[in-house]
Amino acid sequence: MVIGVRGDKAVKKYRKFIPEKKEGYYLKVDQSGIVIAGNDENGLFYGVQTLLGMMAEGKLETCTVTDWPDVPFRGTVEGFYGTPWSHKARISQLEFYGRYKMNAYIYGPKDDPWHRNQWREEYPEAEAKRIHELVEVAKQNGVNFYWAIHPGVDIKWTTEDRDALVAKFEKMYALGVRSFAVFFDDIWGEGTKADKQAELLNYVDDNFIQKKPDVSPLVMCPTEYNKAWSNDERGYLRTLGSKMNKGIDIMWTGNTVVHCIDKETMEWINPRIERKAYIWLNFPVSDFVRDHILLGPAYGNGLDIADDVSGFVSNPMEHAEASKISLYGIADYTWNMKAYDYQKDWERGLKAVLPGNYEALRTFALYNKDLGPNGHGFRREEGDELKDIAAKAIAGDHVAWTTMMNKSVQLKVASDILLNDESNPELQRELRPWLLQGKLLGDFGQVVCMMSFKAKTSKNSADFPSFQNLYDQARSIQKQMYDLENSDVRHALQPGIKLGTKVMLPTLNTLFTNAVKVYNAKNYTKLNEVAAYNPYKVTSTVKQLALLPVSLRGNDITIAPALEVINWQAGGELVLEGDRAMTLQGMDFNLGVAGVAKHFKLELLVDGQWKQVSLLHYSEKDPVIHTGNELAGMTATKLRLTNISGVEQKVYFKGFKVVKR
Repeated sequence: MVIGVRGDKAVKKYRKFIPEKKEGYYLKVDQSGIVIAGNDENGLFYGVQTLLGMMAEGKLETCTVTDWPDVPFRGTVEGFYGTPWSHKARISQLEFYGRYKMNAYIYGPKDDPWHRNQWREEYPEAEAKRIHELVEVAKQNGVNFYWAIHPGVDIKWTTEDRDALVAKFEKMYALGVRSFAVFFDDIWGEGTKADKQAELLNYVDDNFIQKKPDVSPLVMCPTEYNKAWSNDERGYLRTLGSKMNKGIDIMWTGNTVVHCIDKETMEWINPRIERKAYIWLNFPVSDFVRDHILLGPAYGNGLDIADDVSGFVSNPMEHAEASKISLYGIADYTWNMKAYDYQKDWERGLKAVLPGNYEALRTFALYNKDLGPNGHGFRREEGDELKDIAAKAIAGDHVAWTTMMNKSVQLKVASDILLNDESNPELQRELRPWLLQGKLLGDFGQVVCMMSFKAKTSKNSADFPSFQNLYDQARSIQKQMYDLENSDVRHALQPGIKLGTKVMLPTLNTLFTNAVKVYNAKNYTKLNEVAAYNPYKVTSTVKQLALLPVSLRGNDITIAPALEVINWQAGGELVLEGDRAMTLQGMDFNLGVAGVAKHFKLELLVDGQWKQVSLLHYSEKDPVIHTGNELAGMTATKLRLTNISGVEQKVYFKGFKVVKR
């Protein structure tokens, strides 16, 4: 075996074959041996990874490979809200990136206080030690470890704050960090000024980045990081483009917060920022649909934008192992866009994550692709292989009922197998809530299909199981599914447990309703035909709040938090409604702004009349709003929260809890 990088004596005679591309490599396998020659150290590393991959698949055949990446920086940004990845998970991620040729990891967890709220302060010794260890693992795997700072919440644009930011970067540099980012996303107020941001970043670039020859180009995430939030009249993006040093990369999520990236996207943003955008793809992140886990392929991004981007990173889920399925696709897409086949790549990604039980994982993943209705309007393909069968089943086709029953059995079997698979304990832990729900959904499907046959064909109501038996069983399973959604099996901040919501579950619910209708008509009974059940629902005229899930845990009714700044228009309402009267103990909610209670009115619908309830803050500086003891013992069917200020209120929606008696 001959290995080396351009300029090494060992590979001198192969230099004309080595691609003159950053991270490129030349690999040759024949009867005389193996040659791996990299254009640089990372290129050599990737050549070795290609060889190891071929050997692992048992495909070490005579070949010549000349290869290099399409995108300079490829990988992930840990930028989701919620539970940050564990130290162990981050190490596993970095090793995964090296194996599949991703070279960028941006450390920016929203819940790390030293990244955001306490950005001026040093990391405690234990935390600093962990970051240093991550930096070393990243180096071993050819990954640029970016440390990101988020000063926009309370930055003063003073010399003191400027120096504090550079001092923090110096501390991180001492820990081994050689790539840096500054975030100004999801804020409002003083920190959003484009000219001030440009001035600060130019100073950092001139006095820190450019002074250190071993540091990567600075990356920034702007406040207007998507087209929907941009306004050419304000000139924010054009100010960054014209005033900020051209060596600083600017991140972009696309037409909206969550959106695929195509040629048109790049042709819109690049002229405004006067450079190639550094893409922040909000997929497979699920922090705005925590009741779903996203195991589908990465697709929908243009295959012709390689020359239009300076970097392309994915924002993954808080579920690190499960995220690897989609990240495998991101790695291949950013390496060679034109050759990318997302379906084949998805299959390989499943095998990479769980090789021993790939078939079971694939079956389960088929029902965990779509996000369900959400405030960003971002949906994914799910259940395409079921659509024709589902339509026939709903139309009364007996063969289709049998097929739906078999699909239900397959889902249950796959869920059981994965619950017993200990080859990837972290993946099993992450998937567990959905695996348990998958078993129940499989059971429900079998029973509903049996109900369809029984309602249509049975002449003997005394048969066991009778239609009534099956109906009772289906209702029992529905209750178990609801109880599971509201149990402690959920992960932190998880409002529910949803899967198969695009085709499988709606089809089964329709079959249930149809079967009960047929049975009721034949037997003059009045069994309840309604399949889906949730005693609480949220409606809102505030677009960003309209599709938030609501859940029950014990006596606490909670509305899932929203993540970005909420533009709550004058007169905008949020309504929480129960299917029956609720006797209340109290409530509190957090709009992220102290003193904002005076701008809102809370009303309860009591005996058909709206009754106003006082809103209070615990203290002057506390953003949490509560109702004191006024709610205790009141019985209502609806709660309505309205912006009565007469102007738009920019707030957050960090939590909303109503306590029942």
